[in-house]
Amino acid sequence: MMFNEIFSSYYRVTAAILREAARGALTERKLFAMVREQAFGESLLTMPDDLMGGKWHLLRRDLTTPLRKVPETPLTLLEKRWLKTLLADPRIQLFSPEVLGLEDIDPLFAPEDIVYYDRYADGDDYASPEYIASFRTILQALREKENLVVDYETRNGERPRIFLTPYYLEYSEKDDRFRLAGAGLTRQFTMNLAQIRGCILQRGRERLPFAESSKRSVTFELMDHRNALERVLLHFSHLEKETRKLEEGKYLVTLKYDKEDETELVIRILSFGPFIRVTEPDSFIDLIRERLVKQMALCNEWQEAQEDGAPGIDEMP
Repeated sequence: MMFNEIFSSYYRVTAAILREAARGALTERKLFAMVREQAFGESLLTMPDDLMGGKWHLLRRDLTTPLRKVPETPLTLLEKRWLKTLLADPRIQLFSPEVLGLEDIDPLFAPEDIVYYDRYADGDDYASPEYIASFRTILQALREKENLVVDYETRNGERPRIFLTPYYLEYSEKDDRFRLAGAGLTRQFTMNLAQIRGCILQRGRERLPFAESSKRSVTFELMDHRNALERVLLHFSHLEKETRKLEEGKYLVTLKYDKEDETELVIRILSFGPFIRVTEPDSFIDLIRERLVKQMALCNEWQEAQEDGAPGIDEMP
């Protein structure tokens, strides 16, 4: 069902008025204000009288309602199918969503129908029982403002046990990964959830202070040629950003990122070529220069190898 009259302005404003009446908060002044703001202009001529005059039998003279239940608008079939589609996403299942009433509803499409051309293929394993258990424990700690003891596997294979006050979860669309930010006893952490091997709630201990000290920023000028602005905003959609128009076709963009993602961010910014010019900080500009020098050295080595008779790319087996 794409449309039904019960979703029209008249029904919606009537339901809102009746909800106020059921709460005992409806006044005549509020009634007229709600009709004026949520319905059509001419509705003021008829709707209040129909509601209060007994024609619709929905409001008494004292602006209470004989209704025993607060009116609710049912979901359309299209809305149900959309919800069923979202529930098929394995990331949503991490939050233990309620699926009651959608058992016999067909989704609009399946997750495998979407092809991500700009996402890494080694994202988090959302179906892993270990991952699901850790995620839900972390979510509980965040909601209840409790501490955690985390078993974390480093890239070197070490497994330290870390006392942590969690502050927020973040998701990278590009990497298809969740990360946890929090404060430890000696420093702050940003952990990949895929590297957490287990965690338990630590109740009753004082929470550790957290500051965004691990966050850094880079500012660059963007020339909006070949749809560069839209591509940049989409490419860095997972990062906190500020965009300001300098003049027609020229923008100033500031991105905030975690220190451990700095090398990856350098590579991504360089991928936009001459459309981006980094203006600050100087430390990030130096990183770009170092990257370009390394790239030039690799190109020179390849050219020298070609001159010495090494097989070209087309000639290699």
